[in-house]
Amino acid sequence: MKPMLNVIAATVLAVPLLAHAASISAYQSTPDDPRAVKVKAVGDGRSDDSAAIQEALNAASNKGEGGVVFLPSGRYRITRSLLVPQAVRLYGVGPTRPVLVLGANTPGFQKGVANMVVFTGGDQYTVGKVPVPVKSAVPYSENVRDANSATFYSAMSNVDFEIGDGNPAAAAVRLRTAQHSYLSHMDFHIGSGLAGVYMVGNESFDLKFYGGRYGILTEKTSPAWQYTLMDSTFEGQREAAIRGHEAGLTLVNTTIRNTPVGIEISRGYGDWLWGKDVRFENVSKAAVVISNEDNVYTQVGFDNALAKNVPVFARFRDSGKTVAGYGPQYQISEFNYGLMLPGLNSVGKFATHVKGASLKALPAARTPVMRSLPATAQWASVRGFGAVGDGVTDDTAAIQKAIDSQRVVYLPQGFYMVQDTIRLKPDTVLIGLHPGVTQLVLPNGAPAYAGADGPKALLESAKGGDAIVTGFGLATGEINPRATALLWKAGAASLVDDIRIQGGHGTRLYDGKRRDPYQKTANFDPVQHWDRQYPSIWVTDGGGGTFIACWSPSTFAQAGFYVSNTKTPGKVYELSAEHHIRAEIVLDNVENWEFLAPQTEQEVRDGMDAVSLEIRNSRNITFANYHAYRVTRSLKPAVAAVKMTNSENIRFRNVHVNAESGYATCDENGCDTYLRASKFPFENTLQDLTSKQEVREHEFAVLDIGPAKPRGAAPTPAGTFANAKVEKLEGDFYSIAGAAVDSKGKLYFVDRRFHRIYSWSREGGLAVVRDAPLDTVNLAIDNSGAIMALSSFGPEGTVYSFDPAQPAGPVTVIKPTPAKPHAGARTVVPVNFWQNGEFRDQLNFDTYEFTTLAEMFARDVALPKQREYVSPDGSLVLPAYRVFKQGPADHLGWRWSDTLDTYGLVSAGANGRVVFTNGSENRTFSGVIGAGGGITDLRLAANRGGESAAVDRNGNVYVANGQVFVYGPDGKEIGRIDVPERPLQLIFGGAGGRTLFILTHRSLYAAGGFDA
Repeated sequence: MKPMLNVIAATVLAVPLLAHAASISAYQSTPDDPRAVKVKAVGDGRSDDSAAIQEALNAASNKGEGGVVFLPSGRYRITRSLLVPQAVRLYGVGPTRPVLVLGANTPGFQKGVANMVVFTGGDQYTVGKVPVPVKSAVPYSENVRDANSATFYSAMSNVDFEIGDGNPAAAAVRLRTAQHSYLSHMDFHIGSGLAGVYMVGNESFDLKFYGGRYGILTEKTSPAWQYTLMDSTFEGQREAAIRGHEAGLTLVNTTIRNTPVGIEISRGYGDWLWGKDVRFENVSKAAVVISNEDNVYTQVGFDNALAKNVPVFARFRDSGKTVAGYGPQYQISEFNYGLMLPGLNSVGKFATHVKGASLKALPAARTPVMRSLPATAQWASVRGFGAVGDGVTDDTAAIQKAIDSQRVVYLPQGFYMVQDTIRLKPDTVLIGLHPGVTQLVLPNGAPAYAGADGPKALLESAKGGDAIVTGFGLATGEINPRATALLWKAGAASLVDDIRIQGGHGTRLYDGKRRDPYQKTANFDPVQHWDRQYPSIWVTDGGGGTFIACWSPSTFAQAGFYVSNTKTPGKVYELSAEHHIRAEIVLDNVENWEFLAPQTEQEVRDGMDAVSLEIRNSRNITFANYHAYRVTRSLKPAVAAVKMTNSENIRFRNVHVNAESGYATCDENGCDTYLRASKFPFENTLQDLTSKQEVREHEFAVLDIGPAKPRGAAPTPAGTFANAKVEKLEGDFYSIAGAAVDSKGKLYFVDRRFHRIYSWSREGGLAVVRDAPLDTVNLAIDNSGAIMALSSFGPEGTVYSFDPAQPAGPVTVIKPTPAKPHAGARTVVPVNFWQNGEFRDQLNFDTYEFTTLAEMFARDVALPKQREYVSPDGSLVLPAYRVFKQGPADHLGWRWSDTLDTYGLVSAGANGRVVFTNGSENRTFSGVIGAGGGITDLRLAANRGGESAAVDRNGNVYVANGQVFVYGPDGKEIGRIDVPERPLQLIFGGAGGRTLFILTHRSLYAAGGFDA
């Protein structure tokens, strides 16, 4: 029965009655969970319930492990921000959906951004002080720590919001969280307020936004991963339904109507925007506004967009170009904008691809992606069948009995130890509400899972059924070699949602302790058991269905998500597969699958040799908004994110391969944020092992592999420039960089892994110049011929000098001194920078404009450094860039600064300008080095950035970015030099400076004959 709206008389303290229908409660009764916390508040819409709700949220925090809070039906007026501790989930329960009400003219919600609810996080890096307090919390406090990339499990569901008049700064929810976090079953009546959601994280579904300046206003998520929104509606926003950037915005089955702009990408930014089955109705200015044109980070695509009364489908902010609609009603079956690859072994060109047609009428709305759960009255708790959930009692029989006798089975919070496979019926619905503190657990050494034999599941579906599993964790332990956590053979209508594979990083045990996969003990070394189990989630034998928000990071499993031997369609949304030894995602003999917003991550120890994705013997597969990330602490090169064999008709849309991440900390230099950049992303995006071809572009919008003709630009011929001939000089290095040349053109460089400094010349060949364990990173050479070396040793790094003619000679440590003018001295600066606003809101609360990447970059590189390192002869200056450290003061390698992160150091040329790249914009600039190493008067040198750049005497600029791209002094591309391996650092040297040395991770190449 449709619930009645709880009518409350309007008062000065309550929101006036809003003219909208009551929403339907998703949980019409309170689930049986003795560990849950129930809010005890008035709920009459007039009394201030802020303190009572906050008390319940705090009570569920469970020392950071989290828990469940139930908010009964009612109207709850709040007067300040509710702070949701990490891993706490708030569920509205009762016959009507509870409403959080912001009364008219509530103090604190008139200026800037003011959130009704703020999801918070823990002290991720053990800083102590909060480096960047939440600016949008009411009242503002320096102690409110934002959610971050380690904020897991936080959620809110079945709670509505109403914002009263006179609160123009109000935004309902701030959700800048990581995995297993979401909003669902929520209506946002924003009225004259700012937004329903300010800052997004992970995924959401069944959200309805009414009114407001925006429905969603956001920038990059805290872990810099994708945000997926499903089955949602926006209506009546004053400026745009969604405004944001860099959020990896993935929209599925979403409707936007009665607003000027559907999706607006912020000025000066790009986004990985993918929309599938998106409807636009009565959108007057443009369905999508695209910014930051001709930039690899702008990747926009739609699959089956429908429009009614939308004259302009796409508007390009910078150029003013538009893509018109196809009449009053139309379908855009395909839309792509960005860097398009014509095929393997090619470089990309920017292009727009549109395929559309007019319609007589729009088709009916599609079925929701997320299937509805049965009514809570049908939930049969396993506690009623004798299950205990204490992590010690064997609950196998009790859980199996519940499943055998009931269709809908509920797992209250608890750790349910089992010794054998739990088998689902074809139509079983197995429900939990918190995958962190609701787990099915195999004990280590379970007899049924021992020995060398085939896979044995912890949880197994019936073949071909339409089962649902949601909201709990699966833990297979470390010493259970036959284990696979979830063996899925159910059919296309089945659903796997909000499932966390425990094991490895962040695994919580029943007694509250945490499992550290790196910790060695006297009687058990889990490291020795890595990669000893079958895949954690294994879909096989004709299995398929929909998989939403699954997180699979167990280092002990063969792979995180494995699909084999099936043609049954599968749809995967917001998958996180991480920390495996060999592969994160594997497809073998698979057809008809689609992955939207999959994300992978490899850690420094467990993922050094892992690939993000393996595709074998498969066809008709789509990957869209795919992110392949390697952590910033990585120290080992990896060849390719994707390895493919004997596969065709594979479609990639919106691809992002990276190895940088934000960091916020406080130390003796104060509190700040920094974008740490690793030198070890995947070298190539893809290798086709069958055709022996590869893809080196790290960022692109379109690539089709297979019989279908590729779209976009024509194939690119082999690169040529003048008479450049690439010659391999040396090889078999681990990873080289940090090169410099002396006055005679002799090359010096570092193989950091083995603490060696080499030299190379035509006369002397390769020689070891220094072989000391000093963790040397980058080199420069002063006028006397002495080498100035920058090392990662020590809390601020170390700079030292030595004579390369004396390999075992003395080392002079150079201490930093206050910066001052040095007549005639050269100043060296990084050849590549990364600037980004992660962890610090970039929205100006007065103008509501975001600081752009270009503005951020120009501001930061111009800042003079207060200290510097000066060579013993006084001819060379290295500005002392701030060093950000993580871990013990003497920990080698866990140091980040602009000079430590860069592939090399450069100084100004004869024209007084220095050339360098900006990784966060993927552009190359020149500038003038001033006092303290500040760089000003920036000029665009090339619309392609990368790992490094070098300049010849004619002013031509050489950029290392997959290959070596050559640009004339006017910034136009004039050629390309193809190199057998990915070029990383470029530097001119040799006789007369006419040789372009090209450093890859493993080899040293040269291209000669340049007028350098």
